[in-house]
Amino acid sequence: MSSNNDMEVETACCGLLSQLKTEFAKEKANLSQCEDLLYQLKVLCSYMLLPISGNIVNQKDLILARDVLEIGTRLAVRAEDIAAFERNMAQLKCYYYDYKSQIPESPYKYELLGLNLLFLLSLNRVAEFHTELELLPVEKIQSDVYIRHSVELEQYLMEGSYNKIYLAKKNVPAKNYHFFMDILLNTLKHEITACLEKAYGNISTMKAAKRLNVTSELSACYYDAEKNMETDKTISKAAAESSKGKAFFPAMELAEQTVFYATELEMVV
Repeated sequence: MSSNNDMEVETACCGLLSQLKTEFAKEKANLSQCEDLLYQLKVLCSYMLLPISGNIVNQKDLILARDVLEIGTRLAVRAEDIAAFERNMAQLKCYYYDYKSQIPESPYKYELLGLNLLFLLSLNRVAEFHTELELLPVEKIQSDVYIRHSVELEQYLMEGSYNKIYLAKKNVPAKNYHFFMDILLNTLKHEITACLEKAYGNISTMKAAKRLNVTSELSACYYDAEKNMETDKTISKAAAESSKGKAFFPAMELAEQTVFYATELEMVV
């Protein structure tokens, strides 16, 4: 920035950012006020937030734009605004990757990148999760507490170690991880409910509650109701699959045939 007008804009942006950081740091921050300050900031320094070749020319502008997007991302999590989180994160990543040689590393970088991984995992966007993971240095994947947390969760999902995911909620690396952890656990419970529906012809709500890792039968019935299954004393399929023309899976017959073929093959060999 060289003109007086540019200097005035920069000074105004710094003042608004300082106000926003002060309010956001409070235990009971006024989120409405924070969002209003963030909106003013984005309007005032909009030309910084979408950098084009030749548009942002100095390090100070880059750092200011990155700081605005970082607090916008953190504010979106506190306000539980998923769309705003995704928008801010998409813009923020270019400062973490494209401009990493021009500006010093932010102390929030890996906390927010790890949070983004958790966000993708919570919505079952596993392909995007691995795409983002490939952008990170191997040493950070192995050692950084924020990145490792999301990586371990993905491993637990692949293994089917759901109990470890429930336990991981108590050991999040930062407070703002709780929001997406809750979404992940909710998604996981719906997946388990869908599996219960397919795996059991009839299961008690007490046992279903245990599978879902919820504290009461009433909670089990809540997930049960969303799957349009019966919610009295048992969780059962709404109708027999055979009545819908679906073929019965002859598990015992197939097992017997498999053993028979194995025996015959052994005799031939």
